[in-house]
Amino acid sequence: MSLSAVPSRAGKNYNNRIMSSRVYQTEAIIIKKIKFGEADRLLTLFTPGLGKMRAIAKGAMRPKSKLGGNVELLMHSLLMLARGRNLDIITQAQAINNFMPIRDNLELISCGFYISELIDTLTEENVEDHELFDLLLNALNDLAASMEGDRVLRYFELRLLDHLGYRPQVQKCANCGRDLLPEVNYFSPVQGGALCRECGYPDMSARMLSINALKVLRFWLQCDYATASRVKLNHELMKELKTLMRENVKFVLEKQLKSMDWLDELSAGDTK
Repeated sequence: MSLSAVPSRAGKNYNNRIMSSRVYQTEAIIIKKIKFGEADRLLTLFTPGLGKMRAIAKGAMRPKSKLGGNVELLMHSLLMLARGRNLDIITQAQAINNFMPIRDNLELISCGFYISELIDTLTEENVEDHELFDLLLNALNDLAASMEGDRVLRYFELRLLDHLGYRPQVQKCANCGRDLLPEVNYFSPVQGGALCRECGYPDMSARMLSINALKVLRFWLQCDYATASRVKLNHELMKELKTLMRENVKFVLEKQLKSMDWLDELSAGDTK
């Protein structure tokens, strides 16, 4: 059985074919890889029909392996897998997109690692999620096309939290429910989003939220990245959005990711 075109994701029929077949084909994005034995790799994949899953790429570390170059981290590939007792085995792989502009740029590849670590940390295995697969794929495409790491990350963080049920409240005060006035307000991940002045001022967990930052958050929650990318962001506004989203993500995760630390180190190096 050989690889064919990218399979159609036609709902239940597509998923039933995968679940019932001993050998199946799926597109996947490789979000994590570790050495497994002498020449194998244990890969964490994110797929549209099976969500996050792990699989073995046998012999992928050998110099002449036909799998190796097609199952690198942050690659979008078409895979053929065979059912295994504990883990499925990747038997064939064909690269769809390697996002080369990302790989040639230290900042962008670090952004890609952060995106993949977020997905890996915030998702359970074997949960079908076509929308999240598309969000991940679009983020990598946007990184490669726009070369704007900060903007892509802020948009991705916001939409990822929204998709997973952690949408920040930005229309009304998250505490008292009153409409937010067009003035400097507050934002608290602990409270679940924006706060009016009366609720935000005494909250030690809250930080100030500018009018423009609130407008951006509201707008980005209802548009695609192509539209979001047209919003003009000066240095101060981008810095504010980064702080707000970073604190929100850390609150949801209850920890700081290694890739987050690496991005901070790179950012600190750029300012020296």
